[in-house]
Amino acid sequence: MDAISSPTLLSDALPPGALLAYYGDDFTGSTDVLEAFTASGVPTVLFLRPPDEGWVRRFAHMRCVGLAGTARGQSPQWMRENLPAAFKSLRAFGAPILQFKVCSTFDSSPEQGSIGQAIDLGTRFFDATWSPMVIGAPRLKRYQAFGHLFAAVDGTVHRLDRHPTMSRHPVTPMTESDLRLHLSRQTTRRIELIDLVEMQAGRGAAARQALSGADQPVVMLDVINDDTLSEAGRLIWDNRGEGLFSASSSGLAYALVSHWQRAGLLQAAPPLPRTPRVPLIAAISGSCSPVTAAQIEWAARHGFATIRLNVDAVFSDAQQAREIGRALNLAVQAVNAGQSPLVYSATGPDDPAVTGFPAAARASGMALAEANARVGASLAGVMRGLVERTTLQRIAIAGGDSSGAVASALDMAALTVSAGLAPGAPLCRIWSDSARMDGVEVVLKGGQMGTVDFFGKVLGDTA
Repeated sequence: MDAISSPTLLSDALPPGALLAYYGDDFTGSTDVLEAFTASGVPTVLFLRPPDEGWVRRFAHMRCVGLAGTARGQSPQWMRENLPAAFKSLRAFGAPILQFKVCSTFDSSPEQGSIGQAIDLGTRFFDATWSPMVIGAPRLKRYQAFGHLFAAVDGTVHRLDRHPTMSRHPVTPMTESDLRLHLSRQTTRRIELIDLVEMQAGRGAAARQALSGADQPVVMLDVINDDTLSEAGRLIWDNRGEGLFSASSSGLAYALVSHWQRAGLLQAAPPLPRTPRVPLIAAISGSCSPVTAAQIEWAARHGFATIRLNVDAVFSDAQQAREIGRALNLAVQAVNAGQSPLVYSATGPDDPAVTGFPAAARASGMALAEANARVGASLAGVMRGLVERTTLQRIAIAGGDSSGAVASALDMAALTVSAGLAPGAPLCRIWSDSARMDGVEVVLKGGQMGTVDFFGKVLGDTA
């Protein structure tokens, strides 16, 4: 399947060329925007590495351009060394809005994945009077009210500091649901809010004008429903000026689309095609989310060959190579027996592989970040071997760090959406210089995404 694009849905009243360019702070989250725009009829491509001139020419017709990155797992120093070049490459596409795409659960801390540091770097590219922020995304069950972020799990909405996963996240636990306070620990920049009352009353424009200034403050916009979502899109689009920077979730894409549709600038698009059935897939998971854990358990009960990667083996090169070989051989055997393999490193935050990992890393003399990277590299090695030794044409990857490692290992240049599958996790077509990889289908899933039968859905429509 090729890229889905419906350029005729866009009004000529919209400016030509790219409308938005974004850097995704992890690979799975980057597909949120890809899906949101594509499903709405806005042609979009997500690059998995900085594109050369040939790839830029191939996708010159796209109205949204993304670049998947790994900033969510990196230090502020890494951001200072790497993000300016990434932002500059995206700025060259000429889009009036440049986005640092963050997770809709605001995963970040002053030490790792600092959204504040990204804002301080990104705002330097614009002489703007504000830097809007949209985190709420109702389609993903994410809501922001009076500055506080809420997220649903199994139909129950939790304030983020009481969320069963995010409040206990092993790397960036959310101990504060007020995003103004949380972000203030990461930047000295002025942080403001246009709250729910102003947004619902349609008074956002006056509030924005009063809050704007030469210091380019962050202005958070409360979003809980379609009306506030559309109002957020209107505020940003009508006040983009000569260009602006926004650190936002995929809520920004949904907000712009909602406004464009209400303003008659974008026609309603038909639903994405349904994911067609395939006999087998290969999946890996580096996620420690309980949502993913339940999905792995479901897969084990429904015919998948679930294979645990022994993470204690990553601390030495020799043991790591043997463990990759062991897991790979089991996965290939499963394929040959007609089973879909699912190789995973953990089943939820309480898994001893998670709780004991920091101590094991210290005992080996290895920094935790390096140890985590070696887990991702091990999973990538298994998937690379599976692709090389089988004819599988569809793969699934759960976990942002794992997705980045696999994309690098498999020579993925870019992704476009092929079909709908789960909110925030579409079926994508891989574009690659490698003949083996070009055209292979992939699903990148964040830890919190998908229903319990997610891996079954990756196999495709049974109707």
